[in-house]
Amino acid sequence: MMKLLFCRYNMDTNRVEARFEDGTTLAIDCIAVEDEYGNTPVQRAELDWLLYNKPLEYAQMVLRVEMGHYLSLGCDHSRLED
Repeated sequence: MMKLLFCRYNMDTNRVEARFEDGTTLAIDCIAVEDEYGNTPVQRAELDWLLYNKPLEYAQMVLRVEMGHYLSLGCDHSRLED
């Protein structure tokens, strides 16, 4: 997978817009992600927190199919600092 350089959350479209080192862009539909992984209010709140505070990590977890595992760990934000 190409290196992910930049991400930002676009509130108007409810998408995370990602740009890769080769110039490729990708838009992640956050409603679809929330429908897939946001089974509880706590998980939905965590997804929102990630969107606003860590869009790059959000995109990486979606692309690596790690979001379910992350949410199952209890949503400890300090894990993202490593």
